Amino acid sequence: MEMTYRSEDRYLTIQLSGELDHHAAKNLMDSIDRLLEQTLPVKTFLDLGELSFMDSSGIAVVLRAKRRMEALSGNLVVINIPRQAARVLETAGLGRYVDLL
Repeated sequence: MEMTYRSEDRYLTIQLSGELDHHAAKNLMDSIDRLLEQTLPVKTFLDLGELSFMDSSGIAVVLRAKRRMEALSGNLVVINIPRQAARVLETAGLGRYVDLL
């Protein structure tokens, strides 16, 4: 699992690549938390376009990022969702809580 990001004018894009499973989720959540605290974005885009696999641990990652953004009075949008990851997120009903594009 690899995470890259870019921040500009309080807009943050976090791009994930590789496999998002339970082994990667905890470290990833901690990394995202630190990044949000450093950049204080008003909008964060979580780009899943380079994920090759995501299990249910990805749900926890998305929900935690959503809660952190709400605490900052900001918004989270999940973008470029691969088909396999979309099935995981849709099965969990995450579209009711998070913008999935």
